[in-house]
Amino acid sequence: MRNIVISVLFILGLTTVNGQEKDKFRAGLDIGYVFADGGDGILFAIEPKYNITDNSNIGIRLGLASSSSNNDTEADRNMSILGTYDYYFSNGKSSTVPFLGGGLGYYVIFGGVSNTINLGEQFGAIIRGGVELGKFRLALEYNILPKTDLDFGESVKNSYFGASLGFYVGGGKWKK
Repeated sequence: MRNIVISVLFILGLTTVNGQEKDKFRAGLDIGYVFADGGDGILFAIEPKYNITDNSNIGIRLGLASSSSNNDTEADRNMSILGTYDYYFSNGKSSTVPFLGGGLGYYVIFGGVSNTINLGEQFGAIIRGGVELGKFRLALEYNILPKTDLDFGESVKNSYFGASLGFYVGGGKWKK
């Protein structure tokens, strides 16, 4: 499944590229899937952005990720706030746009029975890429977080891989 998604993104990225309008605001909403070792889950993010150039923007991502893991060595849920940057590979002639991006920020991590144990706050990062098709967005992301050391000598894995589908409003036109 992962190879199919990556192949589709690569092919779409090769077909057409374009840009966005500088000095415009936009807001995105993404819903997706978390790939976790102990059990898969869902992710949700809302991200207001400002287009600093025709090919890039900065934003603030508010996110939530949750997995159905019954494994004590993985976190089950996190909430995050990240400063983000995305770069769009563009020539201004199409509404299909590949992008790469990343961000740095703050995660609050929960686990245990019923996700009620606060495993602490972590500074973390996100690396992402994908394609925007008109006002829709298909993305793959990897959230990089340090492990949480528990009191009884074990550690909890907090990093995870996700795939999302979303849309945005505002930001100007892709085609020029």
